[in-house]
Amino acid sequence: LLGLVEQTVDLPSALHSAVLEDEFSDLEFLLGQRGMRLSGGQIQRTAAARMFVRTPELLVLDDLSSALDVQTENQLWERLFAADHPTLIIVSHRPEALRRDDHILVLRAGQLAAEGTLAELLPAN
Repeated sequence: LLGLVEQTVDLPSALHSAVLEDEFSDLEFLLGQRGMRLSGGQIQRTAAARMFVRTPELLVLDDLSSALDVQTENQLWERLFAADHPTLIIVSHRPEALRRDDHILVLRAGQLAAEGTLAELLPAN
């Protein structure tokens, strides 16, 4: 909880938002060399849960779903966009994240190359 008092946060909700409720349903286990090892996706979602126990005005998510399987990625984005977060800045190249965004900025070589919704930015098939 990175310094927060357990009784002051909604840990089950944060775990649910990070799609970790099944893996961490017990909450009484040891992580690390002599305990449970986390996968890359679990590490990413644990970092997200640390953000979700707080109520920041801004969440910056840098490639949050890059190590997730398709089903878990879908759940994560559905839950994240269903929650009442004031502002999200999402850095991603994954369509599952981008399709829900209301405004996308495309950067090339550090310069703004395009902006709009995903439908506006992708060529019509």
